[in-house]
Amino acid sequence: MSSCKEEVELHFMAENLDKKDFLGKSDPFLKIYKENQEEEGKYTLVHTTEYIKKTLNPDWKPFVLQVRALCNGDYDRKLRIECWDHDFDGGHDLIGEFTTTLRALSRGRGPQNEYEVINHKKKDKRGSKYKNSGVVKCLDAKIQTMDTFLDYIQGGTQIHVAFAIDFTSSNGDPSDPSSLHYNSTDSPNLYASAIRAVGDVIQDYDSDKLFPAVGFGANVPPDFNISHQFSLNGKGEECEGIDGVIQAYYDALSRVQLHGPTCFAPSIDSIARQAQKRKDGKDYFILLILTDGVINDMPDTKQAIVEAAKLPMSIIIVGIGNEDFEALSAMIILDGDHKRVSFKGQVAERDIVQFVAFRDFLDPSRDNAINSQLLAKEVLAEIPEQFIGYMKSKHIFPNITRKLSDLKLKITQV
Repeated sequence: MSSCKEEVELHFMAENLDKKDFLGKSDPFLKIYKENQEEEGKYTLVHTTEYIKKTLNPDWKPFVLQVRALCNGDYDRKLRIECWDHDFDGGHDLIGEFTTTLRALSRGRGPQNEYEVINHKKKDKRGSKYKNSGVVKCLDAKIQTMDTFLDYIQGGTQIHVAFAIDFTSSNGDPSDPSSLHYNSTDSPNLYASAIRAVGDVIQDYDSDKLFPAVGFGANVPPDFNISHQFSLNGKGEECEGIDGVIQAYYDALSRVQLHGPTCFAPSIDSIARQAQKRKDGKDYFILLILTDGVINDMPDTKQAIVEAAKLPMSIIIVGIGNEDFEALSAMIILDGDHKRVSFKGQVAERDIVQFVAFRDFLDPSRDNAINSQLLAKEVLAEIPEQFIGYMKSKHIFPNITRKLSDLKLKITQV
């Protein structure tokens, strides 16, 4: 069994594929499946390549897969690779298929990695007259050990978490029990509950447990002018632990007047300025934005995200309340899972935003511990990948010297 920290870069081309389109060409793409571990003959789709227009001799772009995803670390697990002709109506036509293994692919370019593409229906129909529907060649299969999020943390990279909390009037009057900011001594409101739940998940990654915490969208004393970035504790100081963030939140709630508009960009820009000064891989910043979902500075926010994507930072937006967040196109756009955020034609270098609807983890039919586990999984779902994406794009590697020193220290202490 191979290491779960391995990845493989694969590069395929094909020759003399069958003609599937009216004008005598095809638009070929590949689908790669792995055989299920305990279900022989059943397969799970792992990867689909891009399709290449109007050719019978495609050369697909190289792509990278985790060995764990490709074959569960088993070099001898059967892989089925299908070649298809793309149709815009979704009715793709199968050109043919072949089977191989990662061990075979890893032997590299040559006759041993040239595969006849077989269309079994055609073969059954034409019998001995049928030869193949083309040939697919593996031009390269580079296997290498990939660095993990934990490698960087063990190597000394510091994680810095900051909070930005929505104090706009769309959340409701804090004196009203229906308000998301309801200020009651009996039980925590939804914002305080979210700070606690999400904070408990993320705080273990923070290096010093000191959290910058700001609010936005309120009129603040002494002049009660609108502010899109004010210190929750009123001192401009970091909060000690999640308890400190919650205390500062309630202090701010009793001190400011909820207003508007809702502007994300100032909070993003503030963290980005800090990240701009520390781009050498020793620091990474995570901004938690807690909001009821309304955004009034969408162009500025998109611009801020595009710029922030160049820096060592990620953004987690936590939706508070019962708003239909899936219907809010703003949240779908910012999340960037389907299409990266862009501004005036400039596309973000990477996806750095994760959206989480807090209400999805308040299901009374589930045990609180299960809700907490599901929340933790969702909040942290994209951080490691975003983190690694930045480090790889800047060719920054873990501090191996630090890791080895720690290992030697542990050995001497045994």
